[in-house]
Amino acid sequence: MDGMAPEKGVGLGATIRAWRERLSPSDLGLPTGRTRRTTGLRREELAERAGVSVDYVVRLEQGRATAPSAQVVASLAGALRLTTTERDHLYRMAGLVPPNDAPIPDHLPPGVHRVLNRLGDVAVAVFAADWQMIWWNPGWAALLGDPSTSPLQPRNFARERFPVGPDDSDAVRIASWPVFAENSEASDLAVVSDLRRASGRFPHDARLAELIRDLTAGNKTFARLWASGTVAAHREDHKTVEHPEVGLVEVDCDVLTDGESELKIVILSALPGSANAAKLRRAMTADLDGTHAPTF
Repeated sequence: MDGMAPEKGVGLGATIRAWRERLSPSDLGLPTGRTRRTTGLRREELAERAGVSVDYVVRLEQGRATAPSAQVVASLAGALRLTTTERDHLYRMAGLVPPNDAPIPDHLPPGVHRVLNRLGDVAVAVFAADWQMIWWNPGWAALLGDPSTSPLQPRNFARERFPVGPDDSDAVRIASWPVFAENSEASDLAVVSDLRRASGRFPHDARLAELIRDLTAGNKTFARLWASGTVAAHREDHKTVEHPEVGLVEVDCDVLTDGESELKIVILSALPGSANAAKLRRAMTADLDGTHAPTF
């Protein structure tokens, strides 16, 4: 009809149909008899290969289904034998971030490093997509304890948050890791769901896969929350630090993400001019000998 708005998702549907029709049935071991009315795969054949219903394929191609999940997009990409570039295009057309076939990056870009070094009275640390700690400033070490005193593998926030051991004992926690140590179901779920998000972004990363296997097998709380399937990102919180020299310090905890690398920049700060800001400055300049571990 004249003046009618174009259907949503028509671009996505038309692209899927074009890719379906370009496939040769013979290349997939399918019969190519004279009764076939399509030059490529039938919708029924694509649906079977992708593990979805025929009706859903029809709705996708007609633009009536416009938001397939990441799992469906991955299945369609495999069934359609897409190249990596085509697969990424399909993800973007579905409004999704394409998965990254490379390992989780541990590199801090020079520009980010420069900005972080110029921040004022804040405690800052940077974590990789799997919550592996890769950088911190002197203020972080002074406020929360020096992470360099911990072994490299446990220097992971998720491993500290969900210790592996008999009855999920806190005894295996790293002493210099007080960060986010409050027993909050919401905070626990935020970390677990953030890891699930990372598993979709970096599906082939060996370190992330090992982390999830270890925590699923060794921590009952993590296993229960992981089974919920929630996907989210850890963004902000309000915390109280118990510092051995200045006492309780209330701080805002903000988590910023650096683009496609999924680096997490964790910033602890206090309202300028407040009593907590003054205590934060004192805590960050205190001469700690490393024998005191501040706690949340």
